[in-house]
Amino acid sequence: MRSFARSFATDLKGLDIRVNAISPGPTSTVGLFDLVPSDQAAYLKEALIATVPSGRLADPEEIANTVLFLASDDSRYINGAEIAVDGGQAQV
Repeated sequence: MRSFARSFATDLKGLDIRVNAISPGPTSTVGLFDLVPSDQAAYLKEALIATVPSGRLADPEEIANTVLFLASDDSRYINGAEIAVDGGQAQV
């Protein structure tokens, strides 16, 4: 996705179109915990949290807020970027 964002950002220059990528970390959703039997959901949650320096899973709203920021004029000079919304997980 990062390569697509960078390529499209260059290809679409002059068209007032910005292309960025968001790389979310583990996010607390029903779908995430549906991946394992219900008696293992707590183990999955703790195992994922152990990989995140922030010490917790993301809330879906935190990912959505980043999307809203990138869609707004407040980010008008951000183009071809990858933003990790992962609680620092990519740094480990």
